[in-house]
Amino acid sequence: MLRRNTEAKQRWGGQDTALDRWLEERQLLLVQYCQLAGLPPYGSGNGQSQLPATSDIHDFCETLVDYVSAGHFELYDQILKQANEYDEHTREVAEHVYPLIAVTTEAALKFNDQYAEVSDQDSMKSFDQELSTLGEAIELRLELEDKLLQLLSNRELIADKS
Repeated sequence: MLRRNTEAKQRWGGQDTALDRWLEERQLLLVQYCQLAGLPPYGSGNGQSQLPATSDIHDFCETLVDYVSAGHFELYDQILKQANEYDEHTREVAEHVYPLIAVTTEAALKFNDQYAEVSDQDSMKSFDQELSTLGEAIELRLELEDKLLQLLSNRELIADKS
């Protein structure tokens, strides 16, 4: 996931300040996710022996909601507007991808609802499984978002730096 975001930042970074901010927030989200999950380089990759601190979970949930909101209320609206102005194929692909991204938003909000206000380890019995499920949703979301960005880049709606 981190590699995917690094590639996205290299490919589309510097094109638009809102996009740059969003890619930075996406990077922060992925780093925090890896820290919570104990994934390399933040852990052994074999899971954690104990649950993360509730303050780390709260920070992650805040970043998660900010990232999801920025996508929906800033970036996706701009992408759909540009797609509608360009051609039928671009609009159709964007309209197909957007509902799939909405499914990942539901997974993110469900996780946030369950863990944003958690205050004790006892209420985190299924945390590892829920975090894993969220990780799968995040991975899918990144793939879909990159598909939208690539589509627009191919249509020259986002300038190419190369």
